[in-house]
Amino acid sequence: MNIPCYLIPALVGLISGILGYLIGKASGNNDEDKNTTLQAELNACQSNTQKLKTKITNLEAELNKLHADSTAKIQSFAATTTSLPFDSNLAFTIFGKKIIEDDLKIIEGIGPKIEELFQQNGIKTWKLLSETSVDKCQSILDSGGERFVVHSPSTWPKQAEMAYLGKWKELKEWQDNLKGGK
Repeated sequence: MNIPCYLIPALVGLISGILGYLIGKASGNNDEDKNTTLQAELNACQSNTQKLKTKITNLEAELNKLHADSTAKIQSFAATTTSLPFDSNLAFTIFGKKIIEDDLKIIEGIGPKIEELFQQNGIKTWKLLSETSVDKCQSILDSGGERFVVHSPSTWPKQAEMAYLGKWKELKEWQDNLKGGK
């Protein structure tokens, strides 16, 4: 049996081709399975993302409602606590002169020019002055120029607080010991 030498490579090629085709066909089905699995996972992720977006939207709405409620409560509280009744008769009895509500000149060391300077900077009431730091008072004085350098606002916020709270006797006693607000 003498097989021609060109037949062996042809048979090997044919067998290799058939095997390659079968292996390729088998692995091609595997890619389709992977694609199907990946598509299912993608769909699940998209569904989860949509649920999370809905939850975030609901939480943001709830947060905004809580913020609005707390702001309303703060404003309501502020409205009831910001205006203490001013007793001009008591102030007159203690100081011996008519006191006008929120007159910053009642503060030892503040005269008409300094009052005007503070009012230009938005501090128009005893309450606002009592909430202003000494450093802020000093910077307002510094912004007024050299003529205000000699003034020391170290006690002004505390004096303003006493006036705002109607502690006229304590304020008068303290001011009797102060010299120019110092």
